[in-house]
Amino acid sequence: MTRTRILLSLTALLLSTLACSIFVGGPDYPEETIPISAEAVQSLQAQIEAAVLAGAETGVVTLQITEEQLTSYLAFRMAVQEEPAFHDPLVYLRDGQMQIYGKVKRGYLNANVLVVLAVGVDELGQPRLEIVSADFGPLPAPEGLKGSLTALITEAYTGSLGPVATGFRLENIIIADRVMMVTGRIK
Repeated sequence: MTRTRILLSLTALLLSTLACSIFVGGPDYPEETIPISAEAVQSLQAQIEAAVLAGAETGVVTLQITEEQLTSYLAFRMAVQEEPAFHDPLVYLRDGQMQIYGKVKRGYLNANVLVVLAVGVDELGQPRLEIVSADFGPLPAPEGLKGSLTALITEAYTGSLGPVATGFRLENIIIADRVMMVTGRIK
């Protein structure tokens, strides 16, 4: 009888362990959170439209993108992906770099992640991303991380500017004081 109880208890313990996920570490999430909202995405789209309209007259497009706008945009874009590299993103614009925090789940394991990017412009006037560091805790970084982040940023760039994107050339991207300043010219 006691042998059966022990076996049932161990089975119940094993099943409850499998039902749970195990946090295995990674970088600490910042205490300061960034709100995610549809309004932030809409304000970003409105800003882009206004900048493009102004650029049609002057030839110069200037855009200031905030941490809240980037975080919200990234969160909404990742929510529609079948297998995002990570979820619950937070985008910080600090020290001239883009710092992207997130959470990753692999099987029963959960970890915090941090990807730090240097953002610039290449010689063709396209966004250039360089991964400065990627910390996925004890989990390996997903294959094609740089490619997927580059594709996401490029999609934001081309998708947001729409038909003007083919006649638009980035000149500079500067990150300072929690804002990313993007400037370019309409050809």
